[in-house]
Amino acid sequence: MPKKKKPAKKSVKLVKALPPAVKPKAKAKSPAKAKASAAGASPVAAFRDAVLHHLKSTFARDRVTATRNDWWMATCMAARDQMLERYIDTQSQHASKNVRRVYYLSLEYLMGRVLTNNLVNLRLRDVATQALAELGQDLETIADEEADMGLGNGGLGRLAACFLDSLATMDIPAIGYGIHYEFGLFRQTFVQGRQVEVADNWLANNNPWLIRRPNFRVSVPLYGRVRHSTDDRGNHSAELVETRDLLGVPWDIPIAGFGGSSVNFLRLWESKAASEFDFRAFDRGGYVEAVRDRTSSETVSKVLYPNDSTESGKELRLVQQIFFVSCSLQDILRRHRRLNPDFSSLPAKAAIQLNDTHPAIAVAELMRLLVDVERLGWDEAWALCTRTFSYTNHTLLPEALETWSVPLFEKVLPRHLEIIYEINRRHLEEVDRRWPGDDARKTELSIIQEGFPKRVRMAHLAVVGSHHVNGVAELHTRLLRAHLFPGFDELWKGKFVNVTNGVTPRRWVRGCNPGLSALCDEVAGAGWEADLVRLRKLDAVADRPAFQERFLAIKRANKVRLAARIKELVDVDVSPDALFDVQIKRLHEYKRQHLSLLHILHLYRRILNEPHGKFTPRVCVFGAKAAPGYALAKHIIHAINRVAAVINADERVRGLLKVVFLPDYRVSLAERIIPAADLSEQISTAGKEASGTGNMKLALNGAVTIGTLDGANVEIAEEVGDQNIFIFGLKVEEVQQLWADGYDPHAVLAADPELASLLDWLRSETFTPEQPGALAPVVDSLTSGGDPYLVLADFRGYVAAQEQASQAFLDRRRWAAMAIRNVARCAKFSSDRSIGDYAQLIWKTKSLPIPR
Repeated sequence: MPKKKKPAKKSVKLVKALPPAVKPKAKAKSPAKAKASAAGASPVAAFRDAVLHHLKSTFARDRVTATRNDWWMATCMAARDQMLERYIDTQSQHASKNVRRVYYLSLEYLMGRVLTNNLVNLRLRDVATQALAELGQDLETIADEEADMGLGNGGLGRLAACFLDSLATMDIPAIGYGIHYEFGLFRQTFVQGRQVEVADNWLANNNPWLIRRPNFRVSVPLYGRVRHSTDDRGNHSAELVETRDLLGVPWDIPIAGFGGSSVNFLRLWESKAASEFDFRAFDRGGYVEAVRDRTSSETVSKVLYPNDSTESGKELRLVQQIFFVSCSLQDILRRHRRLNPDFSSLPAKAAIQLNDTHPAIAVAELMRLLVDVERLGWDEAWALCTRTFSYTNHTLLPEALETWSVPLFEKVLPRHLEIIYEINRRHLEEVDRRWPGDDARKTELSIIQEGFPKRVRMAHLAVVGSHHVNGVAELHTRLLRAHLFPGFDELWKGKFVNVTNGVTPRRWVRGCNPGLSALCDEVAGAGWEADLVRLRKLDAVADRPAFQERFLAIKRANKVRLAARIKELVDVDVSPDALFDVQIKRLHEYKRQHLSLLHILHLYRRILNEPHGKFTPRVCVFGAKAAPGYALAKHIIHAINRVAAVINADERVRGLLKVVFLPDYRVSLAERIIPAADLSEQISTAGKEASGTGNMKLALNGAVTIGTLDGANVEIAEEVGDQNIFIFGLKVEEVQQLWADGYDPHAVLAADPELASLLDWLRSETFTPEQPGALAPVVDSLTSGGDPYLVLADFRGYVAAQEQASQAFLDRRRWAAMAIRNVARCAKFSSDRSIGDYAQLIWKTKSLPIPR
């Protein structure tokens, strides 16, 4: 054992000192080049021939008959061939060395499109571009054939995708686990400005990156009842009987790290019926009955986030969670059993990370598997469990912390409820030893929330069952310890740590912004994608006029590309010389898209009333989806769209203000918007946003942030400097004090007649003449609804910050320097740094470079 501790210290250095670990990769040949060299052909010729081979042999097409989709599939297969060679080598090394693996459990992964990202990481993009050009094809046009993978929704899923990229890039053995959704969240369209949801059938044209693994299928028991028994030696056992079983069939997606050294994978579970076809029912004429069980079972992996406003919707979401968690844990235990003599070494071989509360049921499920199936004693099983799990909290919003009613739990997961009760009983005994007789403490820290009905607090279960809990920004972690889990923090000192989120620069700079990437290559040298500290060299040239002009030319070219996409999507002409003011994120009141709307109305009114005034031309770009059951969020979308329609058609505006809400916001659309953004809107109410990652992507691409001191904005401000960001609004402590003093939105309106008139204008028939008052729900939420996210309280500070941004943008040299310094100073926000922190602080894992 002492010999194993020395590599652990070494591993921390490996992870933390990222530049030395990745530098060799920059000089290594790509798999394509290595293969081509061996074969005596150029990499371009080898890739071209591979595309033609798959076009003919895999898809039965030639250059004349091939459709654009055929070209896309053949290009994917040519890249996949090279990636799978590294994948096989990686998995062989991991198995032969019986490595410690990270297992990342997440209900969503917002992967976006995969072809371009894989070409970047395999260093094949230039090769593929030239090879396809020789075949008369354009890579960007072909890449547009790919549908975004429908496996995620917002920042939670995108973070998970970035982390998979960084784990592979840093050569850390890892497997992601999730659900193989047949349909994504939804495709968003607008009808008269209102959001309409359409099924997102992302698999309609197949997906060449998915590999089916039916030989690793597992069975998940649900419902039923618990039968307790005692054998002739007095040993107690519990067994689930009369269950409805689901089969989980895995699909794997290889995940290539930058340089292609390590290729990990994401395993997604598809639900199937244990018996797909009832032949006897079919034989007697019951054709629908014959496939009823199959249809019901496949519903579990049918769609991401089914509407849980009904009891059946709640039940389906709980079933989804236990399904993917049980499949994943059974897979982890199978792998461990194959490589190890017993389960005593499980914590040494497996680090299981719970990405938010969705997989928290894993704590109870691992106990069920170890105690009921593997026949371990409770104490031994619990020790293994609490040394294996760690939990990431992603929210401070109480409504986002999942709880399940005990009656529903008892119906769907009767054995798990017994296990949770026993975990809670032992946990509360520990609480009582720490604070004897303090019933208030027990109520605060209990996994079971008293009430009618009682509820299971999943976040509490995750905290109790994990060795570490982390927040995702310094402010978020501080508030987590002080306000959300203060009792737990006091009970277990050192359990709560911070790991600030990050984003992968491979996708979010190199992949989506090739112009800026080429400029960074010149200044920072090759390999900065895996060592963002190198971009600090841009600081030295940020004030040079010639460099500024090149930077701004790249930005303008990106804006021209976005302007073309805007025209294509919403038929609005915008000028690339205007300030592109961007707010792209999930639609939620706390993110305050309606604060932006009020500022737009403020600008519109000023333009109309000051026909000779000087204004900075501005294009306001929105992208967001509202949850189907979130009525107010959908009203906000409707309001923005209707105001946009009026402004864009008003000739009196003279092109000084355009507003566009781009439909169906997703990763591939973000990749077009982010490189073109000038101003990054990060305006959540202080204390509500856990971290945010859109703020990081935008800053890395040279957008200047306008935001509150919330989430990771605090750290962005620290990194880029106060002169390169626009901060406004109430701070966390001021928000708390305002509520303590009794916040009254009507008092704000009484003191600000212009703001009051803007709300009246929004409520009027001006923007919805066919339905006067249609936008009233947005206004009511700010007045009679109490303005829960302090939109009115922060309005004046926001307007002032926006005026500062407008003036700065008119000073071309000043704006260029600010934007360049945002690119130069955001090294902290690489997901590589985040994964390094997890490896050092939580997982205690090390890199394992795979020899070529």
